[in-house]
Amino acid sequence: MSKIHPSAVIDPKAELDSTVEVGPFSIVGPHVRLGAGVVLRPHTHITGHTEIGAETVIFPFASVGEAPQDNKYKGEPTKLTIGERNMIREYVTLHPGTPGGAGLTSIGDDNLFMIGVHVGHDCHVGHHVIMANQVAIAGHVRVEDHAVLGAAVHVHQFVRIGESAMCAALAGVSQDVAPFCLAQGYPSRLLRVNGVNMERRGFGPERLKDIQRAFRIIFRQGLRPHEAFAQVRETIPDSQDAERMVAFLEKSERGFCRVR
Repeated sequence: MSKIHPSAVIDPKAELDSTVEVGPFSIVGPHVRLGAGVVLRPHTHITGHTEIGAETVIFPFASVGEAPQDNKYKGEPTKLTIGERNMIREYVTLHPGTPGGAGLTSIGDDNLFMIGVHVGHDCHVGHHVIMANQVAIAGHVRVEDHAVLGAAVHVHQFVRIGESAMCAALAGVSQDVAPFCLAQGYPSRLLRVNGVNMERRGFGPERLKDIQRAFRIIFRQGLRPHEAFAQVRETIPDSQDAERMVAFLEKSERGFCRVR
């Protein structure tokens, strides 16, 4: 049975699983769908065409699904989808997509959004991502699985953050951050591979060695990108991780962060 506080305002058209909990003074709009075990703490605001997966917990004063901050948005019925087991802390704002970005903002499973995080319209966030306090993600940003964004990181629109990348606190990210790398500063520059993240994920010594070799070839040898990519493929042909780095960088449209 749903546990809905009598002071909560739930639109009759909203779809709530029978196990959902809604705290005092929370508001749920008509096009919202809440999966099994979702918990809305007091004073949460969920609106728009928003779908939230099982066991996600949303803390007080979060605003999920409100209209995008885009002057071109005219009230179209765009979507926000949030996966399972996400932790969405106080004052987080998550916005749906716009017609100019395929109409969808998507968030995967098992993510942590700390206090004050903002995820703008048409962003796509993967799984197991951590965004620390006051991170701000502009529209059309992609954040891949296991990425970590430190406190007050700001990400420019259309930037991509690669798998297992880390952006250190206060970074200003205006270009793509390669998978498995650590970026810092404003404008952001790469420092090294993000070994701590990969060790926590259980990467073995050989995988780490291959990623470090790819990093050195791409970012330390002064080669032009196409030359570096070809050398990585020639010298580390059996490494899926090295290929992952190269393939990501080859698709960069805004350019990618380099070493200092």
